[in-house]
Amino acid sequence: MSKALADCLRYNRWANLGLIEACRGLTEAQLDMRATQSSRSVRELLSHIVGSELTFALRTKGRQHEGESRQVDGWPGFEVLHQVAASSGDDLITIAADVDEEELVALPYGGKTYEYPKSFFLLHAIEHGVEHRTEIKVTLALIGVETPDLDGWLYSEAAGYGREITGPDPRKGR
Repeated sequence: MSKALADCLRYNRWANLGLIEACRGLTEAQLDMRATQSSRSVRELLSHIVGSELTFALRTKGRQHEGESRQVDGWPGFEVLHQVAASSGDDLITIAADVDEEELVALPYGGKTYEYPKSFFLLHAIEHGVEHRTEIKVTLALIGVETPDLDGWLYSEAAGYGREITGPDPRKGR
């Protein structure tokens, strides 16, 4: 079991949903913007983030590329995107909470099979989300659109961490 990994995936879910909600007010033209050198538009990146999480969950089971992202291919709209992001985020959190960090997964690819720690796919989901959320935020900032603050401190408030305590500082022994 990995509480820390599950906590990281809770942040990942929160950040994905926050970005999706922040993008709801974008115009069609803004959704179709892409930063210089970016291979995808904001719209395509949002779908890619969500669809990839479905793939990461499947990979923890030694499976992949089974059409799992069809529900977000093209542009499904914000309602479907939000629903799938919430559900796949929950799935990844559940997998992380129960993961045996020593468990290996055999993953077929290109006629060969490769072995990975199951936890790698969860790590990859987190890194992948950060990379593409940043890409979206940079694209929006370049066109003058205010982007959501997805910092960990804001997540801590949403998660209920850092509540104020009263009385003397317990570390000072008073």
